[in-house]
Amino acid sequence: MGSLTNPHKLACTAASLLDKSTSDHTIKNYLDYLEDAFLFNSVKRYNVKGRKYFNTIQKYYAVDLGLRNAKLNFRQQERSHLMENMLYNELLHRGYNVDVGVVEVDQMLDGKRKRCQYEIDFVVNIGSEKVYIQSALNVSTPEKKKQETFSLHNTDDFFRKIVVLDGSQKMWVDDDGVIYVGVIPFLLEDYLTT
Repeated sequence: MGSLTNPHKLACTAASLLDKSTSDHTIKNYLDYLEDAFLFNSVKRYNVKGRKYFNTIQKYYAVDLGLRNAKLNFRQQERSHLMENMLYNELLHRGYNVDVGVVEVDQMLDGKRKRCQYEIDFVVNIGSEKVYIQSALNVSTPEKKKQETFSLHNTDDFFRKIVVLDGSQKMWVDDDGVIYVGVIPFLLEDYLTT
């Protein structure tokens, strides 16, 4: 849930955990069945700078978190994943088209220039405009704030950027124009069109 995955990766995991070989095609069929049954939604990855979709890896979100939690016997309560999934469901409920954003950045690592990919949790498409949304439990330290906003600062455009935090914090805007708001006010008001 909320993790990047593809049929090949799942087939390899099944082979190692279950000692059973399963083809990528079979796994893809099962994923399609789960979507057709309205248990999961798949979300495509969108290259923000290249303005194109990746066809291989997608994210999957549970349509009903209550069913997901009950099936897992209320274990695996990762707040960050649950909040991200809840935000995705809310954006869909509001009628938005939602993708997962990818920002490619050239960086010097170990003395070599490398192209690194950073994720934006959601790219919300509103006509010809986009809104970038990052889901974060908190940004209580400068390091955490940088981690959560690095991809937003490297989009090379001027679309609105929002970080949704766990809690009921009122909206504020930092010096770089990034909007921060608690998840509760975000769910109660539409911060995307105001």
